[in-house]
Amino acid sequence: MYIANPLYDTVFKYLLEDNALAKLLIGGILQEEIVSLEFRPQERTSEIDRPGERILTVYRMDFAARVRNAAGEERQVLIELQKAKYPTDIMRFRRYLGAQYRDPDNTREVELNAGQAKAKRVRQGLPLLTIYFLGHALEHTDAPVIRVRRDVTDVATGTPLAQKEAFIESLTHDSYVIQIPKLRGRRRTEVEEMLQVFDQSRVHGDRHLLTIDEAEMPERYRPILRRLQRAVAEPKIADAMDLEDEVLEELQDIERELEQVREQAEQAKQRADQEQQRAEQEQQRAEQERAEKERLLALLKQAGIDPNEAMP
Repeated sequence: MYIANPLYDTVFKYLLEDNALAKLLIGGILQEEIVSLEFRPQERTSEIDRPGERILTVYRMDFAARVRNAAGEERQVLIELQKAKYPTDIMRFRRYLGAQYRDPDNTREVELNAGQAKAKRVRQGLPLLTIYFLGHALEHTDAPVIRVRRDVTDVATGTPLAQKEAFIESLTHDSYVIQIPKLRGRRRTEVEEMLQVFDQSRVHGDRHLLTIDEAEMPERYRPILRRLQRAVAEPKIADAMDLEDEVLEELQDIERELEQVREQAEQAKQRADQEQQRAEQEQQRAEQERAEKERLLALLKQAGIDPNEAMP
């Protein structure tokens, strides 16, 4: 069957706008039950400094979620899902994270010392969990799905802390990293089987489409396939993918122009360095000649010869 390529932002958004499927996808990655999931409409893309033009290199969506782990414990978290196409997008990720930590909307009111005379209500930051879909490969690992989990321990004993601390939860976070290029043919776990919808080796000809064998997809994740299959028949999505292709081609042109400018600047710097080096060499030779002349004049004076009379 043919499905729309979710590497495209418009398809990615179309998939996750279905709340049930967003819970299915995110819960599958986290390997935890998503009890509730609220889409927060603040998706963003990066921009370039050309009036009227936008470059869709980083796409992000935020969700407020209640997550239940295997032990039955529930926690409220803010899930930030980001998809990037280029390694240079790292600094944008950092800026987005900073914005999330600063945003007063990403807090909740809690009661401290409940039931006591000194009880009070304060605002604390929601725990943050990030999921990164990378359109490029990392440098040192072939793992398609990577989990970055905090290790909160007593340094002296190495013992994990038994209770969560609001300070730590508000200022640190867990992450999941999905290397889309490394999904090629990897079906070792149910998560990798689910994520095959991002496997770009399944693109044949038209890069807007992937070819998927439904039988290879675990039964409970097949609604994701059907949603992406429906996207193929949506004219607006097809038009948006065409537009994204055009914009990304423009980005590549800009990158090539910038590379040429960088090369020209480097060549100009090399020429300037060479000119400076030659000037310094000329100055050094002139100083050597002057020093030699002064040495010879000194020898003449020592010999009782007037340099002015000795000159023809």
